Amino acid sequence: MTDHCDGDFNPIGSSLKIPAIKFTKLFINGEFVDSVSGKMFDTFDPRTGEVIAKLSLGDAEDVDLAVKAARHAFDHGPWPRMSGSERGMIMMKFADLIQENAKEIVALDAVIGGKLFTLCKVIDITAESRTLRYYAGAADKIHGTILKLSKGLQGYTLKEPIGVVGSIIPWNFPTAMFFMKTGPALAAGCTIILKPAEQTPLSALYYAHLAKMAGVPDGVLNVVNGYGCTTGAAISSHMDIDKVTFTGSIEVGRRIMMAAAASNLKPLSLELGGKSPLLIFDDADIDQAADVAFSGMFFNKGEICVASSRVFVQEGIYEKLEKKLVEKAKATVVGDPFDPKVHQGPQTNKMQFEKILSYIEKGKTKGATLLVGGNRVGQKGYYIEPTIFADVKFKTLEEAIKRANSTTYGLAAGIITKNLNVANSVSRSIRAGIIWINCYTVFDVDCPFGGYKISGFGRDFGLEALDQYLQIKSVVTPVLNSPWY
Repeated sequence: MTDHCDGDFNPIGSSLKIPAIKFTKLFINGEFVDSVSGKMFDTFDPRTGEVIAKLSLGDAEDVDLAVKAARHAFDHGPWPRMSGSERGMIMMKFADLIQENAKEIVALDAVIGGKLFTLCKVIDITAESRTLRYYAGAADKIHGTILKLSKGLQGYTLKEPIGVVGSIIPWNFPTAMFFMKTGPALAAGCTIILKPAEQTPLSALYYAHLAKMAGVPDGVLNVVNGYGCTTGAAISSHMDIDKVTFTGSIEVGRRIMMAAAASNLKPLSLELGGKSPLLIFDDADIDQAADVAFSGMFFNKGEICVASSRVFVQEGIYEKLEKKLVEKAKATVVGDPFDPKVHQGPQTNKMQFEKILSYIEKGKTKGATLLVGGNRVGQKGYYIEPTIFADVKFKTLEEAIKRANSTTYGLAAGIITKNLNVANSVSRSIRAGIIWINCYTVFDVDCPFGGYKISGFGRDFGLEALDQYLQIKSVVTPVLNSPWY
């Protein structure tokens, strides 16, 4: 069942001992197995750029095996046929096991993703255990409706699980994305093939192990490591997968749509990132605005789809706010994510590190004013200073709305103001899936999340997410000789 990597290792500059990496294979039909090809791939520590583990590399053949297992589990297994309360009890036990193993799981996400250990422990594990419990509680509340039809007919609707689900998740929030996708799918009675990002697969494999311990039947949850161009493509185009859910880039989202259309026309849920605006008005509290703006830009090293990468400040408070943001950037401690004194860890991987540095250089060459940051930190690992470019201000409410909407993205937006009329007007005018007022990056499992425009379609979180893993079937029968219609 387990696959142990020899030896323990310690994070740089920390007394915390990282546990051995236990799970490095594929998880198919309830067992950890080698890939069909026997190939492996390296995963890296972003603090050093060094290899920390070798994992089995799945491809189309492995996806096919996982789909066969998931299809059998859906068509013939107990999971979709259990009562909702039975599924819910198993999911609750799964959530308990996550809490019991939280420290080890958090260490995996921190060492492979550069995420702050303390923050992961306080936020990620707690929130995602709650996500699983939320959908566990919803599993026995999936109801159809009674239909009032024409004379002589009666009808009702059934909500049935959609079937075998392919989930492709990104590297920035490995734990959050795992349960954002699997929570509602499991509650609905679906079976799943999940591809974690090749940069951050370790916690997904650990969760598969815990799901088995909790009593999730074999074949219901399968995890296939691999690359997007092979494993992800195989999931997107597979004729026996009934739905695909994906969070990631627009370019990949388009390829998934084409593959889905060319195969069995499977439905999709796509969350494709954004270029989210934060509008700060003259009446805002300067300290609050600075806190919200800085967190919105740099939370999780800026590796978050809703990052407020476009901050528009009304001209009356522009200079004061600019000064405070520069002070915050200079006070930020960049370093080892296991050090509790550190505010920002390394970027998750070399590709993102180099991409960010290239964007910074592009900003300089295009004439933007660099206020602070812009440099690599140290000579080892993927650390970058918090970086702010200047001169993004506005005069009027109308101008702010226009500039906020002047993008093809529409994932999120933020508003900071004390004026209720401004807040209401702007929140209804910006075309984005979630609007935060006097706060930012505030998520809750009961609050639907997703995009407008090319930021995608479909919703994660909330009961709306549960509906996306269900089919609606209408049943109509004649009513003969009834005295009432």
